[in-house]
Amino acid sequence: MRMLLTAAALCVATPAAAQEHANDADTKAVLTAIDALFTGLTTKDAAAITAATWPEGRATGTSTSASGEARVTGSDWATFAGRIATIPGKPVERNVDPHVHVDGDIAMVWTPYVFTLDGKFSHCGTNHFDLVRKAGVWKILNVTWTQRKTGCPPA
Repeated sequence: MRMLLTAAALCVATPAAAQEHANDADTKAVLTAIDALFTGLTTKDAAAITAATWPEGRATGTSTSASGEARVTGSDWATFAGRIATIPGKPVERNVDPHVHVDGDIAMVWTPYVFTLDGKFSHCGTNHFDLVRKAGVWKILNVTWTQRKTGCPPA
């Protein structure tokens, strides 16, 4: 019985133990790449957004309409960057407590976020970023996010 419990505990513990958490330098570099995207968003600079991303990637958002219908929208980075100029006011997105994981030249970041327009709360959700490092430079391949107006961290 003791062996069975030990084996069960190892099966449960192994996946978490096998996850590689980013070292400080990788964490900083990955978050710097995301900050570059957010700076491009805030300044409505399409070139800054595309410079922080891989052109093969996508930006995908999910939300629920007032009627309860699930919506998924997505685009390539060039289209996403082009739409940013149409956002009214000054958009600012802030990640809250990002969790960074790195394995070699790939990384993922899972983090709640808060989005404001002209300093006023707009919405919140969770961001999931996939990043790839090439020639020592981290860029965002994909971002997927949820979007809601309730259950949000403080803006």
